[in-house]
Amino acid sequence: MTILVTGATGTVGRQIVTQLVERGQPVRALTRNPSAARLPASVEVAYGDLAAPKTLGPALEGVTALHLITFGGDDYAPLQTGPDLVELAVKAGVRRVSVLSGWDESSVEEALRAGDLGWTQLLCVEFMANALDWVTSIRDEGVVRVFGNHPGAVIHEADIAAVAVAALVEEGHAGQAYMLTGPETLTPAERVRMIGEVLGREIRFEELSEEQYRASMRAAGESDDMIEFAVQLGANPPEASAVVLPTVEEVTGRPGRTFAQWAAENAAAFRP
Repeated sequence: MTILVTGATGTVGRQIVTQLVERGQPVRALTRNPSAARLPASVEVAYGDLAAPKTLGPALEGVTALHLITFGGDDYAPLQTGPDLVELAVKAGVRRVSVLSGWDESSVEEALRAGDLGWTQLLCVEFMANALDWVTSIRDEGVVRVFGNHPGAVIHEADIAAVAVAALVEEGHAGQAYMLTGPETLTPAERVRMIGEVLGREIRFEELSEEQYRASMRAAGESDDMIEFAVQLGANPPEASAVVLPTVEEVTGRPGRTFAQWAAENAAAFRP
């Protein structure tokens, strides 16, 4: 059974590839830049672009399980090619699909729902890996500046991958929409403190006003739509973001990884 992983060089995709290899599964990794993939030697790396379905024929040959993402390109725009992707998967003989969804459903989920493939949806509010956005300010200034210090049940990317792997190689997950969280709720200030503890130095936390946050995003060249989305998210996060769910343990048989574990694993990224 060959498993094709799209988004294979991304934060979650790399974890899915690694965990499938550890389980002895034949893995093919889809990327738009095979020469820069840097994946385990046993992984077959294939070129393909989800935004251009005609490029996917060779990558889908012999594939019986498929992990999908719902965006394409460097701008993370939602894919409009869902019907084509599902049609190609059916023709290739794919039987199981996992899909990592974003904030809003895309054409991918719509096409999967309308078809007959056994698919499993993975939903998350916030990745622990989003803390890597703080690397530069921690390295250069020893500070993190955030708008909205609300608690969130952030999840380790390896736990998202573990649920995806279960859906791809085990029975009983088709038709499920899994909301995935970490094992605890933490505010950004608490996460910053934990990173500081791992680094052995105090990291200052500063909460931005809305005006300061808007100004910083404009200075970074963000669009007006993105700024409004980020401001609303920071001011009024969804209630689900602060609810801890047992899904990871129910699916994988072990508790979700903590943010303290994530910080220890990624400490080198925050050091000068």
